[in-house]
Amino acid sequence: MPAPRLLHVIQRSLIGLSVTSALVLAGCSESARAPLSEAAPAIKKKPNILYIMADDLGYSDIGAFGGEIDTPNLDALVKQGRLLTNHHTGTVCAITRAMLVSGTDHHLVGEGHMGAPNDERRGLPGYEGFLNDSSLSFAQLLRDNGYHTYMAGKWHLGSAIAGGAVTTAGKTPDQWGFERSYALLAGAAANHYAHEREGSTNYTEDGKFVQPGQPGQPGGAGGEPFYSTDFYTRRLISYIDGNKADGKPFFAYAAYTSPHWPLQVSEPWLSKYKGKYDAGYEAVRDARIARQKQLGIIPADFTPYPGAPETTSRSPATAGFNTASAKYINANNGMAQGYADYGPGKVNKKWASLTALEKKAQARYMEIYAGMVDNLDHNIGLLIQHLKDIGEYDNTYIMFQSDNGAEGWPIDSGADPRLTDEANATEPVYATLGTDNGAQAARRLQYGLRWAEVSATPFRLTKGYAGEGSVATPLIVRLPGQTARLPNLSALTHITDNTATFLALAGVTPPTQTAPAAIDASGVDRGRGKVVYNGRNVYPVTGKSLLPLLQGSTASVRTEPLGHESYGRAYLISADGKWKALWNEPPTGPLDGRWQLYDLTRDRGETTDVAAQNQALTNTMVGEWQQFMQRVGGVEPLKPQGYY
Repeated sequence: MPAPRLLHVIQRSLIGLSVTSALVLAGCSESARAPLSEAAPAIKKKPNILYIMADDLGYSDIGAFGGEIDTPNLDALVKQGRLLTNHHTGTVCAITRAMLVSGTDHHLVGEGHMGAPNDERRGLPGYEGFLNDSSLSFAQLLRDNGYHTYMAGKWHLGSAIAGGAVTTAGKTPDQWGFERSYALLAGAAANHYAHEREGSTNYTEDGKFVQPGQPGQPGGAGGEPFYSTDFYTRRLISYIDGNKADGKPFFAYAAYTSPHWPLQVSEPWLSKYKGKYDAGYEAVRDARIARQKQLGIIPADFTPYPGAPETTSRSPATAGFNTASAKYINANNGMAQGYADYGPGKVNKKWASLTALEKKAQARYMEIYAGMVDNLDHNIGLLIQHLKDIGEYDNTYIMFQSDNGAEGWPIDSGADPRLTDEANATEPVYATLGTDNGAQAARRLQYGLRWAEVSATPFRLTKGYAGEGSVATPLIVRLPGQTARLPNLSALTHITDNTATFLALAGVTPPTQTAPAAIDASGVDRGRGKVVYNGRNVYPVTGKSLLPLLQGSTASVRTEPLGHESYGRAYLISADGKWKALWNEPPTGPLDGRWQLYDLTRDRGETTDVAAQNQALTNTMVGEWQQFMQRVGGVEPLKPQGYY
C-alpha cells in the first residue's frame, strides 16, 4: 500500500479515539498527531476495549493464520484490522496471565512458576504461585480512571475471596479491579459443562463462590444452560449491557477456556468435522504451511520445523535420575561443568506408524478440537455483533490472541498411548467422545503430541517449552473506527505490551513515583525497582505500547532483549529481534545441555542451530539471560522439568 494511502487509512482507523487518548500515545510525533486532530473531533467517550483470549490455541489453528478450521468471524475481523505475526507470550497459562495483568515479568509478581513450586524455590519471593501484592493491575488503573471493567472466564491467578477463611491463595478478580466478573479460578475446568458439586470453590461471581450446575444456577435445574464458551459470552454481554446507559467506556475481558482440554463441544460443532482429519498429521501440517505462505504469514522461502523425530519407544533416563546423588543438567550447568542427569523421553509416533484404531481415535480428537475452535469463533462473532447492535463497535479496540502455544500433553504420560487410543476408538466409548457425561469430571480427553505440533505450525515445540511453537501466538488487532485491513506487522511484540497499550488507549499514565526503600531482615531492599500506587509498592509496567506501531511507525517498540524462563526452560531474543538463544532440558534439548542459537530472520522455524559457528555471541546472550534472571529474581531450578 503506498505510504500516503496507508497514512490515510491509519488516520481513519483511529477516529474512535478521544483526543485525550490520542495525545498520550507514546512515540507519536506532532506531525502525526495534527492530521488526527483535524480528522477526529473530540468526543466525550474514550474507546472501549474488548480483549479476547483463547486457551492453548495453536499459532495456525484459525483461518487467518493458515488453518483449515472455519473461523469466519475472526477472518472478518482481520479484514477490518491487522495481524501481528511475531507476538510472544509466556510458555504456560498462569505465567502469561500474570504478565498481562501486571504488565511486567512474571517472576516479579508471584508466578515465577505456574503455581507454587515443590522444589528449592518454594517460599521465595516471586514464587507464591498467585499474583502477589507487588503487582499492579491494569484493570484497577482503568477502573480508577473512569472505565467499567468486566471479565468472564479463566482467571488462574489466585483463589482467596475477600473476607474468606483462606488468605494465602491470592486474590480473585474483584480484588484486582474487575467491577464484574464470573471466573473459573483454576487453570482448567474439569468439565466444560460445569456440574459443580454443592459448596465447590472453583468459580466466583463478583468475589463470591458460585457452583454452576447446582439448582437455580447456570447449568442447574431452573438455570440457564452452561457450556463454558457460550456461557462466558452471554455473561460478558450482560455485564456490558448492565451499565451501557451511563455512557462510560468499558474494558471487557473474554477469557475463554476453549480449546483447552477436556475436548468437549455441543452439536452441530461436535459432528461438523467428521472425516476432516483422516489424512493424518503430516498432510494437515503441510496444507497449513502452504496456506501460510499463500497468506503471507510466512515468506515463500520459509523453512518450517519438520516435526519431532519419531520415537516408538521411550528413551531412558540417566542412571542418576531421581536419586539423591543426581546432578541435573540445567540452563546454567551442562556436561562441560560435570552435570549429567535428565529424565526419559516420550513416545511420539508418526501417522504411518499408527494402527487403524489409533488413527480412528486420533482423527476424532482433532475433529472435536476443531469443533471447539469453530464454536469459539461463533461466540466471538456474537460478541462483535452485540457491539454493533448497541452502537459501540466503531468506538471499540479489539484484540484477540491465545494465551500460549498448543498444548502437547502426552495422552499416556509419555508412554505409548496405543491402548488408550484403541479403547477410545471402540464402541461404546467412541460415540461418547467429546460429549457431556453429566459428571463434574469429564473424560480427560486431549489430542496429544502430534496434533499439538500441527497446531504450532510452522514452529518448533509446544506449550511449556522455549521454542517458538510454545511462545508465539496468533494476534489480531482492530483499532476503533478501522474499516480496512492494514498490512501484517512482523515486529517483535510481547504480552506485556498489551498492558501498556490498554493504558495508552485509555489515556492512563502508569504510576512512576519511586517507592521508598524497604530493607528486609536479610538486608535486601524489597522496594528496589518499585513505584507507588494507591499506597502499595508495586513493580511498574515494563511493556511498551503498541500504538506507535499500529499508527504506522516503522521503529520497533522494543529496544531491549526479551528474556524468559519457566520450568527451567529459557530463551533470550536479541534487542533487534534477530537472534534467539534457547535452552530446553534433555532429551528435548541437546543431551550435553548446551544452549542453542537461531537466526530468527532466516530460521524462525528453529531448524538449524548455529551456536557452534557463533560461540562468542551465544555466550554473550547466555550472560545477558543470566543478568535478566538476576534482575527479575528468577531462580533456575536444580532439576528442570515441565508440568507433564
